Amino acid sequence: MAQRKELANAIRALSMDAVQKAKSGHPGAPMGMADIAEVLWNDYLVHNPANPKWVDRDRFVLSNGHGSMLIYSLLHLTGYDLNIDDLKSFRQLHSRTPGHPEYGYAPGVETTTGPLGQGITNAVGMAAAEKTLAAQFNRPGHTIVDHNTYVFLGDGCMMEGISHEACSLAGTMKLGKLIAFWDDNGISIDGHVTGWFTDDTPARFEAYQWHVVRDVDGHDPEAIRQAIEEARAVTDKPSLICCRTVIGFGAPNLAGTHDCHGAPLGEDEIAATRENIGWSHPPFVVPDDVYAGWSAKEKGAAAEQEWNATFAAYREAHPELAAEFERRMAGELPADWDSKAAGFIAAVNDKAETIASRKASQNTLNGYGPVLPELLGGSADLAGSNLTIWSGSEDINKGNGGNYIYYGVREFGMSAIMNGIALHGGFIPYGATFLMFSEYARNALRMAALMKVQSIFVYTHDSIGLGEDGPTHQAVEQTATLRMIPRMSVWRPCDAVESAVAWKAAIDRKAGPSCLIFSRQNLQHQERTADQIAAIGRGGYILSDCDGTPEAIIIGTGSEVGLAMEAAGALAGKGKKVRVVSMPSTDVFDAQDSTYKESVLPASVTARVAVEAGVTDYWLKYVGLNGRVIGIDSFGESAPAGDVYRHFGITAENVVKAVEELL
Repeated sequence: MAQRKELANAIRALSMDAVQKAKSGHPGAPMGMADIAEVLWNDYLVHNPANPKWVDRDRFVLSNGHGSMLIYSLLHLTGYDLNIDDLKSFRQLHSRTPGHPEYGYAPGVETTTGPLGQGITNAVGMAAAEKTLAAQFNRPGHTIVDHNTYVFLGDGCMMEGISHEACSLAGTMKLGKLIAFWDDNGISIDGHVTGWFTDDTPARFEAYQWHVVRDVDGHDPEAIRQAIEEARAVTDKPSLICCRTVIGFGAPNLAGTHDCHGAPLGEDEIAATRENIGWSHPPFVVPDDVYAGWSAKEKGAAAEQEWNATFAAYREAHPELAAEFERRMAGELPADWDSKAAGFIAAVNDKAETIASRKASQNTLNGYGPVLPELLGGSADLAGSNLTIWSGSEDINKGNGGNYIYYGVREFGMSAIMNGIALHGGFIPYGATFLMFSEYARNALRMAALMKVQSIFVYTHDSIGLGEDGPTHQAVEQTATLRMIPRMSVWRPCDAVESAVAWKAAIDRKAGPSCLIFSRQNLQHQERTADQIAAIGRGGYILSDCDGTPEAIIIGTGSEVGLAMEAAGALAGKGKKVRVVSMPSTDVFDAQDSTYKESVLPASVTARVAVEAGVTDYWLKYVGLNGRVIGIDSFGESAPAGDVYRHFGITAENVVKAVEELL
């Protein structure tokens, strides 16, 4: 059997060879963390290469995702469906081994990492999901949810602000099954970090209420093993293991320097490294005894088989809970979901309330929440304004299997934690803040879309309509830029009925994230037929029509649909034939078939006006270059909402004027 040193050297060889073949990449981190990875993966990580989706596997996150050849080497060596040709295709078009680990490409990659700090934050979400799921489903004598979340992270992750947000909250939440390994090699792209990173990192994490294992030799397997044992023994705090390593370990001339951080070692240095570490094998050749030393297939199959027996006993003792657990982990909605949701939407329509859409959102949570125990909500310290707490909400920190997280003022951290929860499975996470503060979280939203995970981002106070708080809080360009994120579905409903439909669409949408954008101010209920209610789900529909072919079309969204309806009424009084289209979701409307889109926006009707209290350019694709857009292309003002709307000319009178000019 191969020795630990040789097992770790297999990672070093594969990593430097793949980076060299690709002529780009980051060999330093995989070479420096190889010894830590060898101990963790061979002695502690519970996983089954034959079933990467086994629900009670340990989660492993490479937060310093630039070192992607580390995880690709580990997956290949331990027996996942990732062959040597996949490693040879590192960083090539359509390969399963892209430059940074991407969720959905290679089996065993739990999350997409690369933007530093988000991996550790996703891991906090995974650990929170594990703790909450265990509280909801485990029963005395029957523990079916019991796994750890392990994270590798580097100095860059530590410097990113999101790591402060997430790790502070992780300590407060007492996530005892979260264990992070800090690759303390003192190097970043620009060189030795002592010129820009002199934090006392262990003290910082102790202040977060983490258990900290200091000064571990990251190249001593026994020291690493002892550190892991110590961390695993602490169950009421997350743990940080501080590993002193040498970046590019084994490279005789480049180890310990920034030159091996983000560039191939070069053929000469690779040859010298082979000699230095005693690895005599050609590129991409791994001896059979090394493969045997790494293989996790037999051990993984046994671990899953043992869990299957545990779950069988659980099913016998708690059949309803077992069925519910399987449903949720499969990502399936309850059998009566569609009928219950339809009944609620009909009831909202019958009630015909004129309320703020943020209040309508809360009412919807009260309607849907009892049907969907998988909803795991939260807010970035604005629950009283976002209205994300419903009658059944319970803080998960109380330890009773709750369904709500108080995230504090951590918009970026909240959003990336939500992504981790979604990736873990068993929950549909939603989290809220003011729409303006989506800016703090933007990269986590992009990552959710990139990974196609079901995170529901709730944003209230959606425009100049919030009034007196002024331009620092008044969203102008945010909705338009959210619509520009590929795979992001954005809803801005005009009343309580559209709000309920928007929530249902987000819950139904399993292949990507959604943004639900709600108002602070009250919005008038709009009368609809049953067919019109059904058409809301198509993203855009005819809310009000005229007899025959319309002369003009007014397109409204969100709070401005009321203005569109008022303007249409005024124009009808002047004998004009006007159609009003409500478009709560442009991306959903754009995805409809051409026949439907033509029925709503016939090409023959070129007199078109769009109205939204935001930037105007986005609407040109619907109104055309000769159409008109009533909106705002500057920042807002501090004043009562009605005064601000009038100041910027976003009024029914101006919509009427624009239509008349076109006609």
